[in-house]
Amino acid sequence: MTDPDVSAPPPPAHHRLTARERWTPVLVSIISTGVVFGLAAWWITSSPQWPRFRQQFFSWEHLEASFPAVLSGFWVNLRVWIVSMILIMLISLVFAGLRSLRGPWFAPFRMFSILYIDIFRGLPALLLMLLLGLGVPALQLEGVPNSSLFWGSVALILSYVAYTAEVYRSGIEAVHDSQRAAAKALGLTQWQTLRHAILPQAVRNVVPALLNLAVALQKDVALLTVIGVREAVREARIYTAQTFNYSSLIGAAILFMVASIPMARLADWATRRDQERRLQRTM
Repeated sequence: MTDPDVSAPPPPAHHRLTARERWTPVLVSIISTGVVFGLAAWWITSSPQWPRFRQQFFSWEHLEASFPAVLSGFWVNLRVWIVSMILIMLISLVFAGLRSLRGPWFAPFRMFSILYIDIFRGLPALLLMLLLGLGVPALQLEGVPNSSLFWGSVALILSYVAYTAEVYRSGIEAVHDSQRAAAKALGLTQWQTLRHAILPQAVRNVVPALLNLAVALQKDVALLTVIGVREAVREARIYTAQTFNYSSLIGAAILFMVASIPMARLADWATRRDQERRLQRTM
């Protein structure tokens, strides 16, 4: 036992960083980054073919001429991305919930979910898009949409649902079994347990992974170009075929980066916040 008369040592005084200690790492980072990128730029621009390459890929005249059509196609990308992302998040949550149900009565639901995930996770998204985007419209089925855009979007959704369902399932399995036991003791059914106890915690656990999937989906929407949908990449390729200049592709690349980089930074922020939350929980 410790002596009650002996007082605890005072907490260590907070060390205030000097201006030099605060700014030296920042300046070193800026200088080293500038040197590396400067050397890379000098190495590339010193190539004998650089003037011709610049004219073919970075021509402001061609970029300006092609940009309206590329931007119009990019709005198609964004619409498909937003609608697909909403449907993927909802449908994959249903599949993850079906696969997480326990008991012999739910065996058909579990088998159906496992079969779906195994099939569509095993098929490349590009192959699935070619099969649906070109095959189904060729059938000319009565009462069924014949748009390549529609079936290309369906292919993306089917593919990403399989991956996203597994992300949800990892979050569900990360929830301790004591949560199920407590819900069962309160008289909740399996559906009620999933809805009120398991899924809220599971979704919170996998938010960073879901954001990363959203970033990947935003880029994979460009696969629609292989079935003739006039989205951003297709419009850029049409202009390239007409002028033999590739600056339009650079314009499309810039638009995709403008849309995806903020999402990537948001995913990084969510990951850091999740790590801090878990660290606080374990302390």
